[in-house]
Amino acid sequence: MSGSWRRILCWVVLAGAMVAPRGAQGQLAFPDSAAQAAPNPLTDPTVKPGKMLLFDLEARFAKDVLARGGAAFADWFAEDGVALGNGAAPLVGRVAIAKSANWDPRVYQLTWTPTDAQMGPSGDEGYTWGHFEGHSKDANGNPVATSGRYITIWRKQPGGSWKVALDAGANEPAAAGDCCKLPTGN
Repeated sequence: MSGSWRRILCWVVLAGAMVAPRGAQGQLAFPDSAAQAAPNPLTDPTVKPGKMLLFDLEARFAKDVLARGGAAFADWFAEDGVALGNGAAPLVGRVAIAKSANWDPRVYQLTWTPTDAQMGPSGDEGYTWGHFEGHSKDANGNPVATSGRYITIWRKQPGGSWKVALDAGANEPAAAGDCCKLPTGN
């Protein structure tokens, strides 16, 4: 196993501990969710540049996917990147990801919001995690929505660009609650 893959595996293990299921709902495991509110990097003056870089990458990734759909999703992956879908077989490599991520943004919209990010100590790998939503229509034209949690592991490429090394998501029921959004008033 190469050193790069060892580091990615370590990130997955560390991040997995962060997103371990709690109860039957599969919510994020926060010791005290009220006290553990994620910082907003746009308003928190103590946020480090590495975290800001990861939030910026996520914003550009999400904007591109919103505009171009599945083709953009695949373009952001490293050549050896891995996509882990909810209960689906792993997709290994950008070519396999591109074959699977073939949706048109006029038919399916995938959006997501990072909740937090962490840059690794070497500054060449980091991860983001948060909430995603998918919106489409069924055969009768009725809206269909999915939602869940994701984690994206980013890796700096030899030329200096950043690519997705691993992206994983897990669906959750819409009524499962959300630690990552402000409650709506009634």
